[in-house]
Amino acid sequence: MGTTIMSKRRTPIHDEMERLLLVWIKDKEKTGNTLTETIICEKASSIYNDLVSKAASNEQPTASTSSQEAPLTSPEFRASHGWFYRFKKRTGNHSVVRHGEAASSNHKAAEEFVKKFEELINQEGYIPQQVFNCDETGLFWKKMPRRTYITMEEIKMPGHKTMKDRLTLALCANASGDCKVKPLLVYHSENPRAFKKHKILKDRLEVMWRSNPKAWVPRQFFVEWVNLVFGPAVKKFLEENDLAMKCLLIIDNAPAHPSGDEDVILEEFSFIKVLFLPPNTTPLLQPMVGLNDYGK
Repeated sequence: MGTTIMSKRRTPIHDEMERLLLVWIKDKEKTGNTLTETIICEKASSIYNDLVSKAASNEQPTASTSSQEAPLTSPEFRASHGWFYRFKKRTGNHSVVRHGEAASSNHKAAEEFVKKFEELINQEGYIPQQVFNCDETGLFWKKMPRRTYITMEEIKMPGHKTMKDRLTLALCANASGDCKVKPLLVYHSENPRAFKKHKILKDRLEVMWRSNPKAWVPRQFFVEWVNLVFGPAVKKFLEENDLAMKCLLIIDNAPAHPSGDEDVILEEFSFIKVLFLPPNTTPLLQPMVGLNDYGK
C-alpha cells in the first residue's frame, strides 16, 4: 500500500530501559558530567541487556509449559542514531554548549552574597525602583545569521564573509524595569563615516558615545557615564516618583569597575551606593547576564 516507514514492536523492557536511562542522565547532570550521544547509547544498551538478563532469570517454566512452549525472547535492541533521535523527541532532551565561565563559578560565594544582599535590602529599606544593575556586552552589529531556510529545489546557498565589526554596550536598568538608563556605547571610531555624511551630533544620540581602538569600556568611560548619565537620570527618576533619594548600583568586578568607585562619584550623587558582586559569581548572580548571550 505504499508504506515506506516500518516500526518495530516495543516491549515493556524498552519502556523500562528508557525510564532508567532518563534517571541516569539526570543524575549525571547534577554532578556536572559531560554526556555525548555515544555515551548515552552505550548506557542504553547496557541497561537493556541487564533488564533482559533479569527477565530471563525470573522466568520459571512449569512442567506443563516447559515441554510445549519455547521461552519468551525479547526483540533485539540497537542503540542506533535513529533510536537516539526518537528518544530525544520523546523525553525532550537536547544538546547545549557548556560555558567555561559558568563551570568555574563560585557557588559558595554566591550563596553568601545572596544572604548579605538580603540583609542589606532589609536594613536600608531599598525597594525595586531603587536597585539598579549595570553590565557590559559585546555586540557584533554587522554579523549575519549562519543558518537560513531554502526550498527543496535548491541544494545549497552561497556563503558570505563573516563581518566581525563589534561595539560594546553598557546597559543599565532597575529591578522593577520602569527606569532604563541611557546606555554607554564604545566603538573603535570617534566619528564614523555615516556621522560625517549625515551630520550626526553624538550629544543627541540615545547612547553616550565613546571610542577607543579596541572598543572596550575602560574605567575612565565608566566613571564618566556614572557622573554624566546614570547619576542625573536616577536622581530625576526618584524625584518624579516621590521616592527616597537613595540608590543601590550592583556591578561585577570587571576591570572597568575597580573597588572604591564611590570615591570618584560626584558629591551631588552621594546617594548612590555601589555593591560589587564577588569574583566568579557573575553567571549565577548577574541579572544582566542574559544580555551577554544576546549581544554575542
